[in-house]
Amino acid sequence: QVQAQESGPGLVKPSQTLSLTCTVSSGSITANNVYWNWIRQPPGKGLEWMGAMSHSGSTYYSPILKSRTSIARDTSKNQLTLQLTAVTPDDTAVYYCARVSVGGSLFDVWGQGTQVTVSS
Repeated sequence: QVQAQESGPGLVKPSQTLSLTCTVSSGSITANNVYWNWIRQPPGKGLEWMGAMSHSGSTYYSPILKSRTSIARDTSKNQLTLQLTAVTPDDTAVYYCARVSVGGSLFDVWGQGTQVTVSS
């Protein structure tokens, strides 16, 4: 039922801002008791949690990335956004949006992921 799709530029130059959008269909990002997350996976490495937004709009960020990360939403479009500033080649990764339900311990909905390469 609920589906998510990430979109945005696949190539970003160093020092620029990475901007991605997660569009949710067959469901609402404001549904009670859910959190929408941004997660990334650099090549050859594990998953890295970046941050999340609750159904009420509260945001939470990884301490490592907090200074460069901003999560927002457009409820009229049922979209979640991610901005990551001052990118470097180390930010090259597949970026995912994913849902967690309150009371659960797993991500039950994932986007397919979008590849972002930081290169000049």
